[in-house]
Amino acid sequence: MMKWFRLSHQQLQFVRFLGLCLCCCFLIISCKGGNNTTTGGSPTASTTSTSKDRIAVGFVETPRTLDPADGYEVAISDIITNLGDRLYTYVGDTDKLEPQLATALPKISKDGLTYTIPLRQGVKFHDGEPFNAKAMVFSLERFSKNGGKPSSLLSNIMDSVTASGEYEITIKLKQPFAPFPSLLAFPGLCAVSPKAYEIGQGKFKPNEFVGTGPYKLVSYSPNQVKVDAFGDYWGEKPPTKGIDFQFLSSAANLYTSFATGAVDLAYRDLDAEQILSLQKDAPAKGFKVIEKSSSGIIYLVLNVKQIQPVEIRQAIAAIIDRPLIVDRVYRGLATPAYSIVPTNFETTKPVFKDAYGDGNAAKAKELLTKAGITKEKPFELTIWYSSNSTQRQQIVTLLKEYIAQKLEGLIKITPQAVDSTTLFANIPKGIYPSYISSWFPDFGDADNYISPFFTCDKGSVQNGCTEGASQSQGFFYYSDKMNQLIKAQRQEQNPEARQKIFAEIQDIVAQDVPLVPILQRKDYAFSQKNLNNVEINPVLGVSFPKIQKQP
Repeated sequence: MMKWFRLSHQQLQFVRFLGLCLCCCFLIISCKGGNNTTTGGSPTASTTSTSKDRIAVGFVETPRTLDPADGYEVAISDIITNLGDRLYTYVGDTDKLEPQLATALPKISKDGLTYTIPLRQGVKFHDGEPFNAKAMVFSLERFSKNGGKPSSLLSNIMDSVTASGEYEITIKLKQPFAPFPSLLAFPGLCAVSPKAYEIGQGKFKPNEFVGTGPYKLVSYSPNQVKVDAFGDYWGEKPPTKGIDFQFLSSAANLYTSFATGAVDLAYRDLDAEQILSLQKDAPAKGFKVIEKSSSGIIYLVLNVKQIQPVEIRQAIAAIIDRPLIVDRVYRGLATPAYSIVPTNFETTKPVFKDAYGDGNAAKAKELLTKAGITKEKPFELTIWYSSNSTQRQQIVTLLKEYIAQKLEGLIKITPQAVDSTTLFANIPKGIYPSYISSWFPDFGDADNYISPFFTCDKGSVQNGCTEGASQSQGFFYYSDKMNQLIKAQRQEQNPEARQKIFAEIQDIVAQDVPLVPILQRKDYAFSQKNLNNVEINPVLGVSFPKIQKQP
């Protein structure tokens, strides 16, 4: 076992000791202080787990805003998904679409440009305003025009949206986009009250939320978002009176808060040691463990302008040992990824496994020799990673040691940390030859793993991508064939035909290697024994309105 695991084990012992201390303190306070509660900061057991009709949920990441037209972070999606309804959502823990504010899947014109969508009647916003076609048009136009972080998801695709009836909207697209219904399930595309919001560049309300969802916002602070069940909700009413989303200062605090009963549900943000510890304690303490294969992919970017010829990139793909990384870094809490498209999607194809395998030193040496690399003139590669990610540091360190051992000096890896703000600001500039990153989908379609990476609006084979997604992601990869295939799959309405196109796209990625997929994460949620119906959707996360809490 590598050195960093011994260190994290020591940290875990300290966390357990701290948890025991907190338990003792809590017992003393309970005896002396009656039912006193705290305001702000971390919740105590007396304010959360003892409440029969509210659920306390623990997170580490604090939401930057609650405005759906500007929120583009995971922490925001976890909350606004339960405060707002979209035209479509997903069935249970699958990526299968079902109508939500719509009453049926859209009618699509033969040219794939016009979508007609019937809407639900009898729906109210949290402020009492009625929901209708005009309100849905307002919501989509506001998302597209206000210039928020996710606005381009819709503004690049939608040409216009109109109310074609009191309860019907018609959307016209700029170009055909087959996964458009899946995009309409994106949390930010929920309906918002026209009375509470306005359309205009930068006109956001970060501390408010007025939608149609099963919960309505009560309060928002840096430490907590409190929501109550919406009494006039059109659909099935939540079985609890409300949810308190608690934002804790660290994964260690989240772990301790759950282990001591201060929160009912711990979701995301726990490290591998903490997950393994809670799994081990679950049988004796009655914790419930919910595990789901995540749609998140961790991958290694290879700047094609700096890493040439292609045989060098292929050699890097061949030498990466994914099972070793999963075991050493993630302690088995992930799975190897052999395509940028996760295994959650039928369109995935294990192209990197077929082409290179894992830790294939013989193939890597053969490719490096073909590229003219020798021990006397090795290929030197700096791999950058975010300094606030311990796991990415561990991946790069492991790659450095493994490659040095297996390739006998043909490739020399230099790990380089940088703060995440600087990293993402410099990526489009082409500064980094390589970096490790992760990707979580905006919507449940394989296009969301292809177009945002490999599309190039301007460039050439000789000069690489100079404008477009490939340039902004730091690949600088240009391929006429790739551009044609991406356009084709976006226009193709037949699922079987689309799958064939995606297969060809993945084959090209494995051949040209602008990136190397490393692993696919697993999502974990831990609940106290009195919670039922906790499930994780691979795109939207936990569905809180379905959770029941027993006395």
